[in-house]
Amino acid sequence: MNTLKLKASRIWMFASCILILFSSCKIHYSFTGGSVPPEAKTVSVQYFQNNASLAPPTLSQTFTEALREKLSSQTRLSLVNKGGDLVFEGSISGYTTGPIAIQSSDQAALNRLTITVSVKYSCMFDEKKNFEQSFTRYADYTSDQNISSIEDQLTREINEQLVQDIFNKALNNW
Repeated sequence: MNTLKLKASRIWMFASCILILFSSCKIHYSFTGGSVPPEAKTVSVQYFQNNASLAPPTLSQTFTEALREKLSSQTRLSLVNKGGDLVFEGSISGYTTGPIAIQSSDQAALNRLTITVSVKYSCMFDEKKNFEQSFTRYADYTSDQNISSIEDQLTREINEQLVQDIFNKALNNW
């Protein structure tokens, strides 16, 4: 019976040490994978202006909203209009579509829609985490599809990928 009590007390001491160790860390880890400085309470996402000549007029709004939604649903931060502890700003800098797989008949078998977003991220509490970077993602579609009929779906898919890349770079240190 004594050995059982000794094992239980060792387990309790080990668990206590682990809890103390993690509670003393400077970065807050959430179950969604994001690490946010513990002193950060707010985040602001400025409107991403469309600087790409061929992009649909709704792209700025849908991209900005997708980034805001990701941050509000995946972190404990409150979304504010301006002056957040963490700030995301930038523009849509590229929007192109073109052939990628040419067949023997000189026609494209596949086309690619590519979107590039330039992002400036600022962390009020740790300047080493600040960055300015462009993120590019694409989606392929067959040449028999009309881009105007699938453009909304493709931009939604690309936006999700871009938002995930930005989230990972800013809050997961990737």
